Amino acid sequence: MAKIYMDNSATTKPDPEVVSAMLPYFNEYFGNASSLHSFGQEAAGALNRSRQQVADLLGAQPDEIIFTSGGTESDNLALKGIAYLKKNAGKHIITSVVEHPAILNTCKNLQDNGFKVTYLPVDDQGLIDPNDVEDAIIDDTILISIMHANNEIGTIQPIEDISRLAHEKGVLVHTDAVQSIGKIPVNVDDLGVDMLSLSAHKIHGPKGVGALYVRKGTRLESLIHGGGHERGKRSGTENIPGIVGLAKAAELAGQRLEKDAGHLANLRDAAITKILGSISESYLNGHPTQRLPNNVHLRFSYVEGESLLMMLNMKGVAVSTGSACSSKSLEPSHVLATLGIPPEQIHGSLRITLGRENTMDEVDYVVENLVEIVTKLRAMSPITPKN
Repeated sequence: MAKIYMDNSATTKPDPEVVSAMLPYFNEYFGNASSLHSFGQEAAGALNRSRQQVADLLGAQPDEIIFTSGGTESDNLALKGIAYLKKNAGKHIITSVVEHPAILNTCKNLQDNGFKVTYLPVDDQGLIDPNDVEDAIIDDTILISIMHANNEIGTIQPIEDISRLAHEKGVLVHTDAVQSIGKIPVNVDDLGVDMLSLSAHKIHGPKGVGALYVRKGTRLESLIHGGGHERGKRSGTENIPGIVGLAKAAELAGQRLEKDAGHLANLRDAAITKILGSISESYLNGHPTQRLPNNVHLRFSYVEGESLLMMLNMKGVAVSTGSACSSKSLEPSHVLATLGIPPEQIHGSLRITLGRENTMDEVDYVVENLVEIVTKLRAMSPITPKN
């Protein structure tokens, strides 16, 4: 049986070069980077090199990189760090209704603690209107957090325009770029953001490590207190093997970006064209062109996404339905609901996210089996119209 992985927005397979780069820091260079002896200095050297490698991918400076446990912690540090620091200057935050739960639940926590949050709407393709951002800014606004690319439908937001409008009114901007890093060019100066979150395991690195870019001069409150690591912003002995893995993954992502993006876009476009052309009453979710090169998010009338997922899994194909982080939940996707998609079609959605190792033959295999599965499920469904 085939074994095909197409759930790369949930996580990616660690690159062999990443694994090789990490291994010596488990058993040979195992020192604490804060120690003054040679073992510690070897670890500190790796930490400094890694900070440079991650900064290079973003067009940033090394001292603008704070290492964290992943995208969720980076999002929390950005939002809460600014909110707690600036609470006497203002308590209003702007975000969108289609953000990742790491943002939405952090905003809910801040609301429970006296902050005000405006949740901006999106259009039926998942795009935010920058004018809505501008209209939402008030004297009390301290931060805007809009994700760079949506983790479900892959729509890419106009972060450059949002940053420009925000900065004209003196408001800081954060973006969750966990899904866009390594798939499209991400340069912090081009985007104009003050903070940016990323995660290693989305770019063929290890799980449990990420980073927050913080533009020089941007101050934020620490959430984890202790020995003052990461310039006092994130205390705790650094995960040197993980950080080395993130850095190597970042280096490879930069080197392979153009080639990978072209390859992924070719597979994506072929998959979308073949599926929509072969299955009646199938629809693309998200923006048709302003989307990540690896994202194929579809919905099918008269079928359940969970059934599609399980039957594809029986054929050796790994995909997801709805958001990968909440795919075990029976709740309909908040992103798709916001687009105005009826609940019964939301539950018929499937997310295929391609990776650099996928091939056109694999796409053809998935399309062939998906056609067969949808036909079978519709024949069994009591809601399928009978001719």
